Amino acid sequence: MRFLPTDEQSDFARTLRSLLGSAQVPATVRAWADGDAGPGRALWSRIAGTGLFALAVPEAHEGVGLLPLELSLGFVELGRAGVAGPVVESAAASVLLSELADEAPAKRFLPGLAQGETSATLTLPGGSPYALDADAATYCFTVSPAGELRLTGGGASGTSGTSGAGGAGATGAAGEPVRSTDPARRLSLPPAGGELLAAGPEVVRAAEVAGRWARLLTAAQCLGVGEALLERTVQYAKQRTQFGAPIGSFQAVKHRLADTLLGIEFARPLVWAAALSPAPGEVAAAKLSAGEASYRAAMTALQLHGAVGYTEELDLSLWLRKARPLRDAWGTPSACRAEVLQSVTPPRR
Repeated sequence: MRFLPTDEQSDFARTLRSLLGSAQVPATVRAWADGDAGPGRALWSRIAGTGLFALAVPEAHEGVGLLPLELSLGFVELGRAGVAGPVVESAAASVLLSELADEAPAKRFLPGLAQGETSATLTLPGGSPYALDADAATYCFTVSPAGELRLTGGGASGTSGTSGAGGAGATGAAGEPVRSTDPARRLSLPPAGGELLAAGPEVVRAAEVAGRWARLLTAAQCLGVGEALLERTVQYAKQRTQFGAPIGSFQAVKHRLADTLLGIEFARPLVWAAALSPAPGEVAAAKLSAGEASYRAAMTALQLHGAVGYTEELDLSLWLRKARPLRDAWGTPSACRAEVLQSVTPPRR
């Protein structure tokens, strides 16, 4: 069995990394946090040009098929670059629509999502009641515990891509957005009601599948965030001197960085295993491991950077603020541990 990406998969990841490396992502993240989604949407279009969003859409709806491994590789790069926006939610919404027996919603929304012309956010049963970046997403989908899929955002008015479409309904009727540790993550309660798109047990089943994909892709994002934090901390440890020597030469600093690297490298195969076989227990283990590794990388970066790590002017802060929210998004550590335990515990007779 092969446990390494193929040459084609590696080339795709390198292409995406090169694109993001030249895209001035920190500036787009800061603009996104200030409510200016224009630069973020422009970046979204460039990312879509690589075919990333089409990886969550079947070929019948202008995608390239549901390919969780390739999509996870791409989302590691999104996390490494610190891209803002509901990228996970948009992919999960595509999976949700793809899994429905009724193809009407899929025909209506999936082509635009696959091409990156539109974006989406969503809430699912068992997840957070808050929708991410509903003010900037084109569509906001909600699934109730009773199995009702509703469109509660800008898509109801038929718009695609303007700022007001997704935001007015999502934040106005339901109140003010909720503050997050990461200012580039704007959370809000979707309004009640909305257009009913589908209902019944098939929606519940589709929501469960979409939730696993959201958890998997968030784990991939966490892996990328951890890599970025570690890389920047190692560079700083080589440059920062104390007592006439780089702090990276101190044994205690070496041990801290090595422990951080081990956490990331132990999480990586779990993410790939979950992408290859997205069973609930596998995905929960990947999310737990990657989320904790990313958070530990943030704590290491903060400590080794000293007081400068707290400053908003330093780009490092953009990744530091992502680690904790992503660790808890689409499955807190306690929820993932319970899922893993359930998957390995034999049923009682």
